[in-house]
Amino acid sequence: MLGSLLKKKLSDNQLANVFMNGILEMVENGFGEVAQLINEDPAFITSPNIQEEKNGQFSMVVMVANLSCLESTFEVEQAVRVEQLIFDKLGKMMQASAAEAEETVREYQKFMLRINHPSKNMVYAMSKAVFHKYNLNDYQDEYFRRMQAPNPLFLKRMDAIVGNFLWDWDAFFKKYRIED
Repeated sequence: MLGSLLKKKLSDNQLANVFMNGILEMVENGFGEVAQLINEDPAFITSPNIQEEKNGQFSMVVMVANLSCLESTFEVEQAVRVEQLIFDKLGKMMQASAAEAEETVREYQKFMLRINHPSKNMVYAMSKAVFHKYNLNDYQDEYFRRMQAPNPLFLKRMDAIVGNFLWDWDAFFKKYRIED
């Protein structure tokens, strides 16, 4: 009982800020290591040579994956309100409108659903999206390159990596509560 009284209460706008800042900080602090692991992965015959500062595609994959989890975490109405606030903030970062930011996110969502079909596992979708968005097929051995499919061993290693970029809602709710 006392624990819930000590939790910091957040408005939808504050939740959107915490969410956006947390995701961006996670990517900023972690992508260098992700790039290094991809560059050194034994599934590639030559290194993709992904640069640490080329985290834009990865940022969108992580953002989209985490946004896709909002509706399963919150009531639909609140998830929609928070999403709209996030689109507004994302639009400002992209120097675009909220509608353009939403369109970009929806395109990524469609892409991730398509490449991950029939699976609904978001971690798999993230791994496959990283593979395709960074054109990693070009660096595989001929067998997988001709199939235009990621080496399953690479995907398994990527799953272990990208799973760390999903928002930990349990930890969040131990610290915060959302205004009604």
